[in-house]
Amino acid sequence: MGQYCGQGQLEKKPLLFYFNMMKCASPMVLLEFQCPTPQVCVEKCPDRTMTLVTAVGKIESEDWGYYKSYCRADPGTKSVPQILQEKLCPAYLISSKPFLQRCFPSLGKKGEVITVGDQETFNDGDKIRDAKDLVAGMKNATIVMEGRQVAMKIFEDYTKSWYWILICLLIAVVVSLIFIVLLRYLAGIMVWVMIVMVIAVFAYGIVHCSIKYVNLKDTPGANITLQQLGFQPDFSVYLHIRQTWLAFIIILAILEVIIIIVLIFLRNRIRIAVELMKEASRAVGYVMSSLFYPIFTFFLLTIVIAYWGVTAVFLSTSSEPVYKVFNETVCPHARETCIPENFTLSNMKRDCPRSECLFAFYGGETPYHKYLIFLQFYNVFLFFWCANFVTALGQMTLAGAFASYYWAPNKPNDMPAFPLCASLGRSLRYHTGSLAFGSLILAIVQIIRVLLEYIDHKLKGAENKFAKFLLCCLKCCFWCLEKFIKFMNRNTYIMVAIYGKNFCRSARDAFFLLMRNVIRVVVLDKVTDFILFLGKLLIVGLVGIFAFFFFSGHTDAFKGAAPSLHYYWVPILTVLVGSYLIAHGFFSVYAMCVDTLFLCFLEDLERNDGSPERPYLMSENLLNVLKKKNQAN
Repeated sequence: MGQYCGQGQLEKKPLLFYFNMMKCASPMVLLEFQCPTPQVCVEKCPDRTMTLVTAVGKIESEDWGYYKSYCRADPGTKSVPQILQEKLCPAYLISSKPFLQRCFPSLGKKGEVITVGDQETFNDGDKIRDAKDLVAGMKNATIVMEGRQVAMKIFEDYTKSWYWILICLLIAVVVSLIFIVLLRYLAGIMVWVMIVMVIAVFAYGIVHCSIKYVNLKDTPGANITLQQLGFQPDFSVYLHIRQTWLAFIIILAILEVIIIIVLIFLRNRIRIAVELMKEASRAVGYVMSSLFYPIFTFFLLTIVIAYWGVTAVFLSTSSEPVYKVFNETVCPHARETCIPENFTLSNMKRDCPRSECLFAFYGGETPYHKYLIFLQFYNVFLFFWCANFVTALGQMTLAGAFASYYWAPNKPNDMPAFPLCASLGRSLRYHTGSLAFGSLILAIVQIIRVLLEYIDHKLKGAENKFAKFLLCCLKCCFWCLEKFIKFMNRNTYIMVAIYGKNFCRSARDAFFLLMRNVIRVVVLDKVTDFILFLGKLLIVGLVGIFAFFFFSGHTDAFKGAAPSLHYYWVPILTVLVGSYLIAHGFFSVYAMCVDTLFLCFLEDLERNDGSPERPYLMSENLLNVLKKKNQAN
């Protein structure tokens, strides 16, 4: 009936009981995810085996009262055939045990023979059956529950290791802060040290995997291939296979070679990027509060996500329960909508005597329910628009604060007292329209991508090759368009923060400024992004290695403190993802600072010529890198 056992009116009946478990052996169960047999919520599973005929024969005894507790409704004085025809009560009860909130027969073994309740057979109210007949039904009924069991183990691992995960994430915060503080004073040295350490981390991974590979040489069963082993739910099995460690060695070696080759070809450009990062380090040093601005952005995004989620849930649950015809055999009314109250008297029941009218999902046939999908798409569009607005506000606020540093003739005396707060105030007071317009353009492209994914999902069964090709091309084009708009919006907001012009004029100025300096944009900006990415990789690698040795128990120092887990990779993956997000949050401020200073630097080169009337406002180090100077000096 679309209700949950153990909740609401059924709070005292937490267990689900199947009238006939053998009906779950039908292949339709795998298609419909619903057993074609009545199901009721009960307080406890039956602890005795009996049939309806036996219980009715003792109508004055305790057995009949016990039996009625597993009926859908009180049968009163109706006969057994009438009770079974209306499916008011099960034809038999079998001694069962609760498992994942469901009652399953208590199966056992006597030698090689399957038993139920210590008996090899049972009476289903019609004939004597073997206990093994219940196995097929139980297997189908537990397909989904096996997945739930894995999810429960993962959840249990989180309950045991959550505080250690928080400690690892705190270590990531501390390492990120230390890294940024060191960049402020030793930017050049830290960049090269970071590059060397990243190479060293990959080299250590290669050495570690090589040692494992050699140690498993004479281990029985370690020389089988991954193809022979197949998929195993216990991932630790793969760590005992030599081919796994060989794959790790090859992957790490390829990454190591790629990084070294890239660094060799970009060594001169890296020197220029180092000077930009030094300048960014000084700017962040004067605006230290900017490092914690991502927390404010995260708080606003949390509000946006919460509002979108609540609205989506209200829309999803504003439907009515829909009931469908479920059948064991071929039926012309299969999966048609039905009404459970009068189903037994309907033509559907007459045409398909063995069918059931069961709850399928929440939906409806009214115009509101028909167009509910459009309301969901509108809600997603608003989510994209608001999320993009919050992100744009953060970008413009940081850009305004760092631009005030660059254009100050006498740093830091000519800077505002609170540059971040002043920039936030200017953005909200004067540039809200520009932020909303830029966010709207990006949101429109994003919702088109969502619609394309929705259409692709609906057309998965289509055999039209041209339609698939066209859809694939559209998805690719709009993905590229979204990336381009994000890049242009970011630089447009910087120009708005510098000059205070509207969005369209700032977008035009930013586009032509970047096109006039396209080589510098591609090389300097992307090399800086690559260096910042290496910094994220270093932090994730250091914290990830610590988490691996701690949670896997491969080090004697942590064996007593590490919790006992089903899958130790669960907290390790959580720490890796969390560390990357933390490092990304801190380095995003740096990236915005470098992008802002880079545009300011290009504007400085075009607006000024180094004369006493128009002196360059960039630092002496940047002037030396570009081999330029102010005539006044």
